Amino acid sequence: MNLPELTLPQMLRQRAQRDARRVAIRQKDFGIWKPVTWAQYYERAAHFGQGLLQLGLPAGGHVGVIAENRIEWVLAQMGAGLAGGITVGVYPTSPTAEVAYVVGHADIDIMVCEDQEQTDKVLDALGELPRLKKIIVMETKGLRSFAPEHRALITTFGEVERLGAGVHSQALIDELLARQKLDDVGLMIYTSGSTGKPKGAMVSWRNMRGVAPGIIERLRLDAGTTHLSYLPLCHVAEQMLTTFCPVYLGSTVNFGESIRTVQEDLREVAPTMFLGVPRIWEKLHSAITIKMQETGPLRRHLFQRAMAACAPLAEKPRGQWTPGERLRHALHYWLVLRALQNFIGLRDARVALTGAAPIAPDVVRFFRALGVPLIEVYGLTESTGMVTGHDLDHVSVGTVGPVTEGVEYRVADSGELQIRGEMVFAGYYKNPEATATSIVDGWLHTGDVVREEGGQIRIVDRLKDIMITAGGKNLTPSEIENTMKASPYIKECVIVAEGRKFVGALVMIDYETVGKWAEARRIAFTHFRSLVETPEVRGLIDAEIARGNARLAQVAQIRKFHLLPKELDHDDGEVTATMKVRRSSIYKAYAAEIEALYS
Repeated sequence: MNLPELTLPQMLRQRAQRDARRVAIRQKDFGIWKPVTWAQYYERAAHFGQGLLQLGLPAGGHVGVIAENRIEWVLAQMGAGLAGGITVGVYPTSPTAEVAYVVGHADIDIMVCEDQEQTDKVLDALGELPRLKKIIVMETKGLRSFAPEHRALITTFGEVERLGAGVHSQALIDELLARQKLDDVGLMIYTSGSTGKPKGAMVSWRNMRGVAPGIIERLRLDAGTTHLSYLPLCHVAEQMLTTFCPVYLGSTVNFGESIRTVQEDLREVAPTMFLGVPRIWEKLHSAITIKMQETGPLRRHLFQRAMAACAPLAEKPRGQWTPGERLRHALHYWLVLRALQNFIGLRDARVALTGAAPIAPDVVRFFRALGVPLIEVYGLTESTGMVTGHDLDHVSVGTVGPVTEGVEYRVADSGELQIRGEMVFAGYYKNPEATATSIVDGWLHTGDVVREEGGQIRIVDRLKDIMITAGGKNLTPSEIENTMKASPYIKECVIVAEGRKFVGALVMIDYETVGKWAEARRIAFTHFRSLVETPEVRGLIDAEIARGNARLAQVAQIRKFHLLPKELDHDDGEVTATMKVRRSSIYKAYAAEIEALYS
């Protein structure tokens, strides 16, 4: 697929000229979906960009954004791009110390904050941020008065737009865009930091343009594609579907009211494409499980029959279904599946994606049997997003499909996947040593061990996560963990096996699903810990682990486990902002409990 040789801001200008009146974005405010055309999108971004210049943003300056997904996020990003700046996203769930590290390390000149809460995080770290010139606040409702020394530092998003509109010069914007080169860095994405401090991955306009054709072709996206943007925009996965592809394609992005209204927003928008990390799919799986637990015996029986009847069709392309299979699916669709697809808001989805972390194959099969066209994709921050994915007509559950258009790959002797192409990032900010280790002779070393199976790529595990038992057996913890997490009652499983005689595990229950299970059996509990401590719950998880063990080789089976007394928390350093487990932190926090498993 040939895309114009334009940077993303240059493409936004062209899109506004070509499709001025077509809807680019819909933003939900106070229950009403408000459309924004491509012309309005470009005009507001240009005004904001010129406002940034008036505030003193230097050429190549860094603009930070800490907010949930909303139109102001992409206006700030595109505005910074039009002004020749670089956008740096910060997770809105980050505690103050993490915000201080990223904002300081990234040398941010101007910070855009969603509200009072996010502004306070930046102000609390002000002493560590000598480069910071200005803080721009999106949401002024409830904004309290600031200390006198901070007032000159703070302005509002609306004021910056008005400032830019007051001095608007299309000639200046055209001049700035004319200077832009594809190899200029346009975005910095900080890695999750699951093994140490987050690293700032520099993403060029060429990288964005390089990854987009493969995504568009593999997912069969077009100008009619609609997407609900809700995963953090400081993550490359959401960036590729909210900014890269829509601007090049002219498709529509929807921003809901809040991360808390995603389920409701999905039902209202009914997007043609949906991206969910494994935890989202596990939650939807649990929600359906709970719904079926609460329904009557007849509906539960119909659901079980429908899923059993449609399971053989999960990996079979619709074009190859026999007349009998079509009839069988149609019957169960109208009786059961249609209502459940409506319940999760995915009835109109032409493609649904899972990525960013491993997922249990049974969860994928569950949704495909339900009629949701869920496929597995793979990519990294350093590859600017998706570089492999299932073809919609050739799905092999448990693999991540073949590589996408424009991606070269090879498998090293160690089993590590290495890729090359225009999507390989420009390097880590202020970290040439890590860059030199990551990119060798143009090849990106992904750090992931893979196997090739009939043209499909199967991710085995992270190279650094593979464990060797005391008996010398190699184990892939993610395979064991994902097998267990296929249970709707298990939210997280952290394997212990390195240098040990057998496999142990730290297990975190799914509080909502297990809570419903306990209520149905009139088991008394008051909070997370009291629920975990009931013998009935211990028995439930014991049975779920036994069920999972039956699907694993004997050496990989969990012999003993400890139930965690609380949920793993980002603020405690146990998981990253993207909910990836920080193994070393958890092993340290639960060292005594781990030793008790082996005593």
